[in-house]
Amino acid sequence: MIIPDKLKIGDTIGVVAPSNPIIDENVDEIMLAKKKVEEKGFKVEFSKNLFSNSLGYSSTAKEKAEDINDMFSNKDIKMIWCAKGGENSNSTFEYLDYDLIRKNPKIICGYSDITSITNVITAKCELVTFSGTNFKTIATDETEFSFNEALKRFVEGDTTLGKIGDYKVLKEGFATGKLVGGNLSLTRGLVEGKYKIDFNNKILFIEELGFETGPALAYNYLYYMKQNGVFDKINGLWIGSYNHESNISLEKIVFDVIGDEYNFPIIKSDNFGHIEEKIVIPIGTNAKIDTNTKEKIMLLENCVK
Repeated sequence: MIIPDKLKIGDTIGVVAPSNPIIDENVDEIMLAKKKVEEKGFKVEFSKNLFSNSLGYSSTAKEKAEDINDMFSNKDIKMIWCAKGGENSNSTFEYLDYDLIRKNPKIICGYSDITSITNVITAKCELVTFSGTNFKTIATDETEFSFNEALKRFVEGDTTLGKIGDYKVLKEGFATGKLVGGNLSLTRGLVEGKYKIDFNNKILFIEELGFETGPALAYNYLYYMKQNGVFDKINGLWIGSYNHESNISLEKIVFDVIGDEYNFPIIKSDNFGHIEEKIVIPIGTNAKIDTNTKEKIMLLENCVK
C-alpha cells in the first residue's frame, strides 16, 4: 500500500465537494470550518467548483472529478478534505485520474457518501485513504473531538482506534486484514459492478444513518452482501453507530442476516459513523481484531509517514 505523508502545521489543505452541493447555510458553515482550521496553523484552499450547483441538485460529475484530480496534482496541497456527504459521489468514478492519484499520494478524508470515493481510490491506487469527519462538520459539531481526532491521526501519526472502553465483543475470535468499508449503503454499492472492491481477507467496518435507512433497508443491504459472498470473504467485522427510532440495533440486524453461519470475530463500537464524536479509520491499513486482549482492534502499521 502507498502511505501518504503526514500533515504539518503550515501545510495547505484542499477542500472539495464531491457529493451534495455547498449552498445556503452550508456556505457559512464551510467558511467557519475554514476559520477553525486556519486557527490551528494550516492554510485552506477551496477547489474551483466547490460552490458549484450546475445541475440544481449538485455540481456535475466532471466538475467534481476535476476538483479531486486538480487537488492531487497540485504540489502545494498536502491533504484533501471532502466538504460534506450526500448521495452521488460515485458519479466521479469514471472521471478520476487514478494514475495521477497514484503518482501524487496524499491524505484524503471524509465519511458518509464519501465512502464511495475513498474505497475506490484505495482499491484502484493502493493508496491508504481515511474515513473521518467531513470538513463542514468541523464547524457544525458541538465539540472539537472529531477535528482533534483527525489532527492526531494526520499530524501526529497516532495509530490508536479510540479507547479500550469503546468496544464490546459480539463474537469471539482473532483476525487480521486490511480495513475496508464505511457507510453500509455505500459499501453495498461497491460489492459488484465495474467499480467493485475486493473484500477478500479484509476487516470490514460498517455504520449507517438510521434517519435514512430503517432496519428493513439495512437488512436488504446486508442480505445483498451475503448473497454476493462478502461474508464468505472477510476475516472480521466491526460494527459502528446506527440510531433508529425503533431502537433496533445494527448488530441485531447483522445477526438476523448472518446468524451463526460464519466464524469471523465481530466487535461493536459507537465511535465512528453519523455521530458527533468519531475517530478516523484508515482504509487499506492492516489491522488486527483480538477479542481476548484489552485492545479489541488495533492497527498493525502506520497509516501516514
